[in-house]
Amino acid sequence: MRVPLVRSETTAEENTSTAGKQLAQGAQSSPESLRRVAVASFVGTAIEFYDFYIYGTAAALVLNQAFFPTLDPVNATLASFSTYAVAFAARPIGSVIFGHFGDRVGRKSVLVASLLLMGLSTALVGLLPGYGTLGVWAPLLLILLRFLQGIGLGGEWGGAALLAVEHAPSGKRGLYAAFPQLGPSVGFFAATGVFWLLSSVLPDEAFRGWGWRVPFLLSFLLVGVGLFVRLRISETPVFAKVMEAQEASKAPTLDVLRRHPRELLLGAGGMVVAYGLFYTATTYCLAYATGTLRVPRTTMLGLSLAGCLFLAAGTWLAATRSDGDGRRKLVLAGTGLSVVWGFVLFPLLDTGRPALIALALGGALFCMGVVYGPMGAYLPELFGTNVRYSGASLAYNLGGVLGGAVSPLVATRLQAAFGSSSVGWYVSAMAVVSLVCVSALPETRERELI
Repeated sequence: MRVPLVRSETTAEENTSTAGKQLAQGAQSSPESLRRVAVASFVGTAIEFYDFYIYGTAAALVLNQAFFPTLDPVNATLASFSTYAVAFAARPIGSVIFGHFGDRVGRKSVLVASLLLMGLSTALVGLLPGYGTLGVWAPLLLILLRFLQGIGLGGEWGGAALLAVEHAPSGKRGLYAAFPQLGPSVGFFAATGVFWLLSSVLPDEAFRGWGWRVPFLLSFLLVGVGLFVRLRISETPVFAKVMEAQEASKAPTLDVLRRHPRELLLGAGGMVVAYGLFYTATTYCLAYATGTLRVPRTTMLGLSLAGCLFLAAGTWLAATRSDGDGRRKLVLAGTGLSVVWGFVLFPLLDTGRPALIALALGGALFCMGVVYGPMGAYLPELFGTNVRYSGASLAYNLGGVLGGAVSPLVATRLQAAFGSSSVGWYVSAMAVVSLVCVSALPETRERELI
């Protein structure tokens, strides 16, 4: 099955746009341009996911005391994770907003706007006074900034993935999509590394008083780097042709809901386990291990850093192999592995032994990477060019609501009520959902994008 080609109407406008088409085609075939696109898609997602993940790490370690000091420990942790979940609820809204303009105006300009919104919202968290200074306004403003973070990230991934996929040469979309897919690994590594360094060099009182703010304030610098990289890239050749043919959708989100509801819902379901695994193995396990198992904070952050390497390895391996083996086959393999790993994750973690904790986290993140890697090309290939930004972004971020927003909350409640083994069963259940959804989707690696 092939996505229909986007054809220009035979009008005088075709002749006048020949030079523009040749320029776009040249950008597609130029090795220098392709390298620039790979770097831009990778750097942008790494920065934006760094911004997103430092909040998750802070939520697990310190935000409960800084913004919810009047609650008991369990409810303070739940409140902290609830502010964390707000961003996931906002991400589909960001997909609609940025997807609309990305499908009507272009990928490049929207990516610049999403980077600015995400980066500035993150940096302002670092400047926000705590409950002791602002009282109830402190958590309310925290929720607002977290909501804006979610809006920004909701528009980020789809644009970055399309930037890579729509520039990629034929037969190499999985390879080029691997670069934005590596962004979360590097962003998480950087976020965890900064917190690990601060935890190692600062006394606990200083870390909880002001040290946790430093990773957020670094976002001011990173936004400048991201803007420099992204302003140097060109619009994708595929979208340029849609604009030349004047075939941009007037209401991309509505067109996705009317014409591609199956792809949207099944694609979102396929993403559930990737999000569920990641936020269980990172945010929740960090809080659980340091709070319940009494593993030292620096030890747990160091083990999380090691887990990032497994995530990056799984992502790169599956994304690059998907050009030959197919997207669907590798995603199914990853979901199948995830079903199994859910049963062993917490028995390994509960030993409290660093080597086994590293194995538990590394295995979970490797499974997540195998699912996540091919999705950079798989989700965009499910939708036509004139609605691709909206469709891919919505599927990706709806999966985040189902798998990422609720995972730390559900895991905290399950562990308190039924013990840690129930959290592993929950992870395996999410994997089964994704396995069923991806089984109902077609293979897409041979589809044409125009």
